[in-house]
Amino acid sequence: MEFLTAAFWIAVGQIILIDILLGGDNAVVIALACRGLPPKQRKMGIIYGTAGAIILRVILIAFALALLSVPYLKLVGGVLLIWIGVKLILPEEEDSHSNIAPSDKLWSAVKTVIVADLVMSVDNVLAIAGAAESAGQHQLFLVIFGLVVSIPIIVAGSQIVLKLMDRFPMIITFGAMLLGWIAGQMMYTDPAVKGLVPASKAWEYGTAAAGALLVLALGKILLARRNTSAAA
Repeated sequence: MEFLTAAFWIAVGQIILIDILLGGDNAVVIALACRGLPPKQRKMGIIYGTAGAIILRVILIAFALALLSVPYLKLVGGVLLIWIGVKLILPEEEDSHSNIAPSDKLWSAVKTVIVADLVMSVDNVLAIAGAAESAGQHQLFLVIFGLVVSIPIIVAGSQIVLKLMDRFPMIITFGAMLLGWIAGQMMYTDPAVKGLVPASKAWEYGTAAAGALLVLALGKILLARRNTSAAA
């Protein structure tokens, strides 16, 4: 009975712990994407976005090692994540949504959640796959089980972050900068970058900080241009 072995349950614990630790990023992304939805649709956006992200993460597990070895993939993903961060840091324009049905806004938020989580999950799935591998067989079952357990944690975390955002708007800016930080780390660890920059934690953190500051700077520039256009 392999389900009763210590290795199996150790792997289960490791996967759940990884999901909890990585769920913080997901909660921020989900909350940022759903903050513009009506209160009644926020929970739906969180649930649908989380479900879609979890399904894609399970699929990614099978290709984790191959994906991480593809040059330039993380660079492209990092650029995409910076773009998502800049987009989320900008307040929504009321006029731009005047002709959009609530259901369209809901699915737009869900798509943003899924795309952002897909980009961020490239590194995360490797840790989960490694934990599942230690248990021998039933690796896919372990991955699915661990991700299912993490769903209520991510959903609850997203709702908490949303409430905090309503009370403290600066959290939105910090959340968007967090995406830039993750993007910088991703781009630094791309196989195509190895050998071009020194391999050190200082450089990794410096690149991550540069990504966070880039999101902030681009967001402020675009916001200033939007305000100037509105005033004209």
